[in-house]
Amino acid sequence: MTRSHHALSLALLSMVLASANSQAQTPKAKPLVYCADASPEGFDPGLWDSASTNTATGQMFQGLLQFKRGGTDLQPHLASEWSISPDAKSFTFKLRPGVKFHQTPYFTPTREFNADDVLFTFGRFIDPAHPFNKAFPANFIYPQNLGLAKLLDGIDRIDDHQVRFRLKAPNVTFAANFAMAWAGIHSAEYGAQLLKEGRASQINNRPIGTGPYRFKSYAKDDVLRMQANPDSWTPRQRTEKLIFSISREPNVRVQKLLAGECHIASAVRDVDLAAMDGRRDITVLKTQALNISYLAFNLRKAPTDLRAVREALDIAVDRQAIFKALFPRGDALQAVSAFPPTIAGFNSALKNEYNPQRARDLLAKAGFASGLELDLWALPVSRPTNPNGQLMAQLIQQDWAKIGVKANIKTYEWGEYLKRANNGEHSVYMSGWSGETGDADEFLTPNLSCAANTTGIKFCNPEFERLIDAARATPDPQARAALYEQAQVIFKRERPWITMAHSTVYIPMRSDVQGFIMAPNGSVDFENVYRK
Repeated sequence: MTRSHHALSLALLSMVLASANSQAQTPKAKPLVYCADASPEGFDPGLWDSASTNTATGQMFQGLLQFKRGGTDLQPHLASEWSISPDAKSFTFKLRPGVKFHQTPYFTPTREFNADDVLFTFGRFIDPAHPFNKAFPANFIYPQNLGLAKLLDGIDRIDDHQVRFRLKAPNVTFAANFAMAWAGIHSAEYGAQLLKEGRASQINNRPIGTGPYRFKSYAKDDVLRMQANPDSWTPRQRTEKLIFSISREPNVRVQKLLAGECHIASAVRDVDLAAMDGRRDITVLKTQALNISYLAFNLRKAPTDLRAVREALDIAVDRQAIFKALFPRGDALQAVSAFPPTIAGFNSALKNEYNPQRARDLLAKAGFASGLELDLWALPVSRPTNPNGQLMAQLIQQDWAKIGVKANIKTYEWGEYLKRANNGEHSVYMSGWSGETGDADEFLTPNLSCAANTTGIKFCNPEFERLIDAARATPDPQARAALYEQAQVIFKRERPWITMAHSTVYIPMRSDVQGFIMAPNGSVDFENVYRK
């Protein structure tokens, strides 16, 4: 070997050793496992409005705007900036350049994010004749409940990187919608590919977004696997593998967390906290969340179509006894109205009532002196506002028996439960809601407006509707609050819900988890979350 060859060999060896030493010193990215409480219903954000599904799609999709981590302030996201006209009827977005959609084995994008993707995403929500809707007819729950198609006068493509949304009437709360999970932006190019292949429905099974994680695989009721997006416009994630381990039973999730089989768990119940007390390897974060649990009446079906029956069933419920059983730490608040008392416009004059005798009198006047029989659907998943649906159902069943009402408790798998309730098969079913904006409209319009009631199952009251429409168009905070206070009087009089609880949300995690920030609604965001 010549001297020059020898020197070259030594140089190459030095480089190899240096590289190996560098790799040895760089800690290998640890996978992050989240113990989820339910399977996502699908992966098309606009199709679903359950917290479990939003948590899954929220890692893969991004909206034009986002809520500041840990708060309710709006920030730019896929839109780099936005403006609102003085009359609150025009919302213009300047789109962020250089954003790429996910590249996966089933899709390779040929262009970056632009206005066509915004028009494709929102066009599906508002136009039943949209080519994609013809190929894959779908019910977009939140946009439908919001009455989005009726709110919008049009969407303008100004150029590749500017779009304008025009409203028929002023709406001071409208911008917040662009930060919500349902408004995650799809790739129009991917949509066109699916249409060409005759596989439009795959948009709900094989997602393509712009988020920090991209889809890898999914086994229903078992595991969802995602991986860091190497082409993300935000800094690359330190967590390479994000895994959702799906366990419906709350105690199973707690045991997995304690054993180190998962590193963050979905919100736990009050009764689970004792198992984590004193554990130095576990951290529990908590927040008084913007949420509510309630029992919703079927207003199309006898006998709950009668207001007197709904009022009787409401005032027969012993909320104090239920709270002692379900919220032993005392951190939950009884829900009196349709949104928490911390939100502007809450009517503090309203009260709950427990009066079995008056409940019996109301039933008698309604023609049910000898009692009645109905189905009571128990929530099949654990939620902070309703940690044990079966126990709540049993306690309510006992309360109603005291006024001559026989309640038959039923439940279904989570996806089936939601589908059947949407079809109106229930008499009374348990539900809930979490807000992101801290605004009353976010609780009222998607759940209690006439737009949310296309079938007669839910609430639709013209007097209530006029008040929330007026509030939405009123920029003055005090005037808006007064309108919401009036609307709540109607809500309490008509009793479309039995309001139950506003809860504290507890999120437990292993102590090596870094970067996690709780949201006001208890939602879970894994961007920039990693393990030491």
